[in-house]
Amino acid sequence: MSKPESTPLDRRDFLKTAGGAAAALAAGSSLAGLDAVAAQPPAVDASGAPDKLRIDIHGHIYPEKYLDMLDSMGGGGTGTHIARIAKGSGNPDELEARFQMMDRAGVKIQVLSPAPQLPYFEKKELAVKACRFINDAYAEHVRRHPDRFVAYVTTPLPHVDAALEEMARGLDTLGMVGVTMGTSVLTRSVADPMFDPFWEEMNRRGTILFFHPHGLGACSSLVQQYDLTWPIGAEVEDTMVVGHLLAKQIPKRYPRVRIIVPHLGGDISLLMNRINNQKMLFLPADAEKPSVTVKRLWYDTVSHAYAPALRVACEALGYDRFLLGSDYPYETGEIFQQCVDYVKDPGVGLTPDQAEAILDRNAQALFRLVPKAPAAK
Repeated sequence: MSKPESTPLDRRDFLKTAGGAAAALAAGSSLAGLDAVAAQPPAVDASGAPDKLRIDIHGHIYPEKYLDMLDSMGGGGTGTHIARIAKGSGNPDELEARFQMMDRAGVKIQVLSPAPQLPYFEKKELAVKACRFINDAYAEHVRRHPDRFVAYVTTPLPHVDAALEEMARGLDTLGMVGVTMGTSVLTRSVADPMFDPFWEEMNRRGTILFFHPHGLGACSSLVQQYDLTWPIGAEVEDTMVVGHLLAKQIPKRYPRVRIIVPHLGGDISLLMNRINNQKMLFLPADAEKPSVTVKRLWYDTVSHAYAPALRVACEALGYDRFLLGSDYPYETGEIFQQCVDYVKDPGVGLTPDQAEAILDRNAQALFRLVPKAPAAK
């Protein structure tokens, strides 16, 4: 596996990370004591956050009222068909089945986003109305199930002023744990200069940012007209957004934004030498190697449980950059279980400690969630 790259941390993150590293070093100092250490509860920092917590950082709920609202407004870019067939409405029966799957897989908490059903509309009033609706709906799910859910805040882009207001409401009032954003904003790049104030505020806050394909097939008719928007186009969008972040040096300009790209980062792990060798075509001469910059991002493990893909991605980007993701409700039942189990597949080539890091430690080091008791009924 490739050697993990260092990532800039603010003082609070450094203290938390250093504390976790010290605990891990102490636990690993005696091989004879490993079994005894494993049998004990995970270490807990001063905030109450354990070092180990199995978090699914990529889950969705699609309330039917929200999908109806999007359709009445014009669809929000990708339309709602893909969400309607996924059966992730968040009704009581669906949630019961979801929690059973999570329990079987050992997943304690799922982080929710409504992507690709993002409330992106050219009319500001439509975007704001839909955005506030879904954020309030997610906040209610978290309130009812504080032991199972946290959520990313959704913003009414491309309207930056309104997006900044809703980001503040979501993070400060609703208690959300990060921001979600499409791999494009309708047909605009996420690295468009018009979004600089949005990046500046996320950087000021040190926000987690979770990208998700917008479902536009990278705005290409060659994808859309052949019904490849999701089978192939999603991976193209993931790869494209990494390319745009590189081309505009977003990680360098906004180093405190903790960026997560789904689906192993698209094809970026296959392109390391290519983007290095052709750096002069899209980056200044003094820019760092793209293969270094991409290791400043995080990625989730969603690949439909394809072990060879995860192996290549971990070798190229470093196992420490990968976080468990399921893409629920698009991957349910046995596939949901495979999303977890395949991380430990011998074909991936990870050591037990590395697999444990992806399943139980990496996301928690990023989110520092404090487990909560179920809500009183």
